[in-house]
Amino acid sequence: MDIEEVRRMNDEELRAKLDDLRHEQANLRVQSALAPSENPMRIVEIRKTIARIKTVQNEREAERADV
Repeated sequence: MDIEEVRRMNDEELRAKLDDLRHEQANLRVQSALAPSENPMRIVEIRKTIARIKTVQNEREAERADV
């Protein structure tokens, strides 16, 4: 998911996507601890997408604080 997709999402969609990604990240961590992952780059992709979502959330919060 690129930054433009994230920016098009509303606040509620961002929260829901963030929750889903965190849940998936936790599951992948458990799976990778038990056995080698089929797609180890998925963990990296999830981490970066979480960072993108949090960045957009922080930007929006800063905009609301300035208003």
